[in-house]
Order: sequence, then structure tokens, then C-alpha cells
Amino acid sequence: MKSLKAQHHRLSSAKEEIGILENPIPGSKGDGFSTYLDEIGLFPLKPTQLDILQLNLGKMCNQVCQHCHVDAGPDRKEIMTRDIMQLCLEVIRNHEIKTVDLTGGAPEMNPDFRWFVEEIRSIDPEVTIIVRCNLTIILANPKYHDLPEFFKKHRIEIASSLPYFTSAKTDSQRGDGVFDKSIKALKLLNEQGYGMEGSGLILNLVYNPSGAFMPAAQSGLELEFKKRLADKFGITFNSLFTITNLPISRFLEYLLRSDNYEAYMEKLIASFNPVAAAGVMCRNTISVGWDGYLYDCDFNQMLELKVATKDSQHIKDWNKASLLGREIIVKNHCFGCTAGAGSSCGGTTI
Repeated sequence: MKSLKAQHHRLSSAKEEIGILENPIPGSKGDGFSTYLDEIGLFPLKPTQLDILQLNLGKMCNQVCQHCHVDAGPDRKEIMTRDIMQLCLEVIRNHEIKTVDLTGGAPEMNPDFRWFVEEIRSIDPEVTIIVRCNLTIILANPKYHDLPEFFKKHRIEIASSLPYFTSAKTDSQRGDGVFDKSIKALKLLNEQGYGMEGSGLILNLVYNPSGAFMPAAQSGLELEFKKRLADKFGITFNSLFTITNLPISRFLEYLLRSDNYEAYMEKLIASFNPVAAAGVMCRNTISVGWDGYLYDCDFNQMLELKVATKDSQHIKDWNKASLLGREIIVKNHCFGCTAGAGSSCGGTTI
């Protein structure tokens, strides 16, 4: 399977995606998402703080997952350079960043990944470093086999996607053989102490639905995942994060191809939760693209919606005051983060 970009698919264009997303949805109010925020006094949406710096180290990945909002894959060559990483390090060094969240693609495929992690840790021994690891990368090539040891040495917090605790559902979303490889990788992480009580080494799993529906309650799914993985494979982990699929890139393509788009959007809108809206992740996070441009969140990044600041749209021009004072850009895809119990890169928000 090739990325949408490699297929020259029309949905590889952010402009095309936004055009679809901004079409009126049956049953929605006014101008869409902004109207719902306005009714609860949250429009324009503003930041609360800047705690988290989420960095996309590149769109290259060893997997081509069905619902990837990044449209990542082996054929994607966009990669963060060391020069951009140096600029990110300056921000981490000079500002109160509490969490550095490394994502992709597969962030480990960036040739400067290990150097970058070591530099971040040398700047701040206490900063939380999250790596969004797809698990199979650990087994993809001998040069990645020691990643569990590297993660442990630098006290990295791991967030790993596992669509389900069975091979059928996992492989249907992420590719043949992914489940078995993921289980092997989880066992290797457990051997290093990850997910073990008292180790201080955090291993969280991430679940997102395989179809056009919202995730079940996070607490119940976590209990089921823990029981199934422990009973059958002897695997332990810390927490399960449930994430609602946003209608972007490959998931948007799936929704349109399967004639589920309008029905899915109607579900999200009907589940709009004002409390979840108040806690959306874009209020305390800045997303940095592989080329250094700044976005309100990872999803806006994929839609090429740069932050609404005149003097701080690139990491080289970082201006905390401007970023804290900006208006967060919202579109109809944002209904995904405010539906039900809310959704963020750290799971539910309420």
C-alpha cells in the first residue's frame, strides 16, 4: 500500500481536505465547530499555557496504516534536519517546556533521532520525553533492535499504538503480521522494566477504532486490554489511551470511500461535550512540523494550518507571548477532539 501522496490522490492535498470538511454537515448549527464553541463562550479558542512541544521528526514510517492521519509510510521522504532540531533545542533550553513529545511517521527512523534525544536529556534531566513508537520499528532492522535499551537509558516514556488485543483487528488496520511483531516488541520493553510496577519506566498503549465509530469508554477498554494481554502473553503496561479518529488524510479517504463520512460527522457533532472542548490539547501544546513550522496541533499540521501569529510561525521565530496570545484555528475536524469524553494524544480529556 502506497501513501496518498505517492498515489497522487486528491486527498493528499490539504486544500481538498479542508474543502470537504468545511461543507455544511446535515443537522449542524451555524458555521460548524466555531458556532458550538461560541455558544459555550470559548470562541475564539485561546491557549492556557505552553507546556508541551510536540515534534514531528518526519513522515517516513515502516508501516502504512489504514487510518493514518499523517499519510506516513516508507515512500515519504520528509524528515526533520539537524538544523531544525537545533532550533527546537534552543526553545527547550530557554523556555519552560515540561514535555517533549516526539512523533512521526516513525520518529526513530530520523537519522538524528538518538542524537536529538541525548541533547534534550542533557539540557533538562527532568523534562518528560515521550516517543510515539509503533512497536514494529524495534524489529524492522537490526539497527533498531537496541531501542528498548536506549529508551531505558534516557528514561523515555513510550506511547505505542495497538489497535486491539487480537491479530485480526490489528492486522486489518496496520498490515499483515503487525500484531505478532507488536507483541514481541512489547515483551522486549517489559524485559527492560517498561510497564512494570515500581520501575518508573512508562509504557502506555494507544487505541483508536478500526471503523467509523467512536471508541468505547477508556477505563473499561484499559481493563480488558490489561487482562487479555497479561493472560495470553504475560504483557503488562501502564495506561491505555483511547483516541477518536479525526476525518483527515487516510481516515477521511476511508470515510468517503465507504459512504460513512456524513454519518460519522453527525455522530461526532451529536456527542459534542462542552467540558471536553475546554480541555482540548491545543490549549497547552505547540506542534512543530518536520520543516520547523508551528501549528496548534498535530491534526492542524496535517491540514497545513499554521498558527495564527504574524511573527512566530516558525520555530526560528519562537515568540512565547505571541503564541500565548494567539487564536487557535478551528475547523470541523475539531469535533473529533470534543466528542464524548474528549480525545487527545494522551487519551480522553475528562
